Amino acid sequence: MSDPNQEFQPPPPPTPPPPAEAPRPVKVRNASIVIFVLGLLVIVAGIAKILPGGPGTGAAFCLWGIILFGLSFIRLPPVKGDEEPPMSGLQKVLGVFYEPSRVFRNLRAHPYWLAAFLVIGTVNAVYYAAFVQRLGPERIVDYTFEKLADSPIKPPADRMEQAKEAALQQEKQPIQRIQTAAKSFVGVFVFSCFVAVLCFLGVLAFGGKINFWQAFAAVFYSYLPVAVITYVVSLVILYVKNPDDIHPILGRQTLVQDNLGVLFAPADHPTLFALASAFGVLSFYGLWLKAKGLANAGQKVNSGAAWGVSITLWVLALIVGTIFATLFSSFIS
Repeated sequence: MSDPNQEFQPPPPPTPPPPAEAPRPVKVRNASIVIFVLGLLVIVAGIAKILPGGPGTGAAFCLWGIILFGLSFIRLPPVKGDEEPPMSGLQKVLGVFYEPSRVFRNLRAHPYWLAAFLVIGTVNAVYYAAFVQRLGPERIVDYTFEKLADSPIKPPADRMEQAKEAALQQEKQPIQRIQTAAKSFVGVFVFSCFVAVLCFLGVLAFGGKINFWQAFAAVFYSYLPVAVITYVVSLVILYVKNPDDIHPILGRQTLVQDNLGVLFAPADHPTLFALASAFGVLSFYGLWLKAKGLANAGQKVNSGAAWGVSITLWVLALIVGTIFATLFSSFIS
């Protein structure tokens, strides 16, 4: 006698639901709108002659708002639920100096970058304000335009005088110096965003896996210790050293002499000076931090890929710096 259930087939197991998509950082979108509107108001105030230098500052803020709004559509990395809770901004700012691996691992699930951005932007703005105050606006502007006259991008004489007067007012007027500090924050953000894109694409090219926000946060926190050490030490040297012995252009970046650039006079060997300046303690420290950050912040980034991306970016920066030093050698002489 045949089994009546021989044609019975058990139902297939239920299909697991697709993984939920990670959210987008909508709070960033709200901030970008505020920044863009603020930029428009500053532009209008500048055009109405209420705020000197307003159009340039407003345009910078509008650009910042547009970039931030575009980034707000990039999804955050997925959170599994078993990760360490997010560290506070203060914990990450301090911890990246003595336990960077833990900070970068925390960024894998919680890629928050605002604290690092504010610290970098603040130390940069404070040092520049002190630098201008110490050397004097007149000396900095006179030296810059004197070297500009010897460069291949020399503007016509009438425009040169107008630009020089505008630059002098920008360095002397308190309201314009505040705007310069504000624009420096925009510069820090845009530069870090550009480097983060290169890191993101570089990790993918090396076969790794990293979310853009993870790369973005890792870039900020890898720059943070280098920026703080550079500007704090430079600030001390600024008030110890005779202002007449400080270069009005090179000194704006750093006064720390921790690299092989001390072996060459920039006026005599600008190309060799630029090449040698890349080989220094802080330079290699930043290289190591970037590799450590990418390896720990990404979902799947081995040490080889992280170091490959970091070294590639270091070489690119070295090439670009050497080209600029060769083409515009008058500025560092």
